[in-house]
Amino acid sequence: MSTHINAPEGAIAEAILLPGDPLRAKFIAENFLEKATCYNEVRGMYGFTGMYNGKRVSVQGTGMGQPSLSIYVNELFQFYGVQKAIRVGTAGAIQQSLNLRDTVLVNAACTDSSLQTQRFGNLHFAPSADFMLLETAYQTAKRLGIGVTVGQCASSDLFYDENAHWKTWQKFGVLAIEMEAAELYTLAAKFGRKALAILTVSDHIVSGGETTAEEREKTFKNMITLALETAVAEL
Repeated sequence: MSTHINAPEGAIAEAILLPGDPLRAKFIAENFLEKATCYNEVRGMYGFTGMYNGKRVSVQGTGMGQPSLSIYVNELFQFYGVQKAIRVGTAGAIQQSLNLRDTVLVNAACTDSSLQTQRFGNLHFAPSADFMLLETAYQTAKRLGIGVTVGQCASSDLFYDENAHWKTWQKFGVLAIEMEAAELYTLAAKFGRKALAILTVSDHIVSGGETTAEEREKTFKNMITLALETAVAEL
């Protein structure tokens, strides 16, 4: 057991999906996994392990924001032997080329987080996806007929950005804003693990429009299927 994950040794698979919303973790376990069992309920942050296409896979809620994700991913990497971590989450599009419910494969993540300045000071680290996971997800999407866009996201510590910093990211081609991927990629680099973020556009910051809370919790099937297929693939 670790401080925030009440799981015995061996309860968590080497491949794991990481939704921010613990209820999405529960939804994935109940609707996509076979023989799923709950290994964690601490602070309502559900974690499950089950079978997908005959292979063992886990799903763990991480909460909102990089500090929250950092707690769970640190523990998963350090204490439970997780080797492949795939974030499945939502994002706000900032490019007109994206539409609601589009799927984005994140090759790198910009960030404004002080977590990075605490680690690196005046240095600048470039949090990026594992290439083989990214390539596997891209080829799997083509095989399944799922349209995807590959590009950068920005992981912000601010949800309500009164300064509209997203406009700066937009000028440099960043596709969407979310709140976790940069920390996931940084921790994967630190611990020598594989990580990828797969996002669904839940709202459009530029043109307006958004999905409902129920849609964000219970739909986005393309993203979940693609993440599971990638998680259990032999790299």
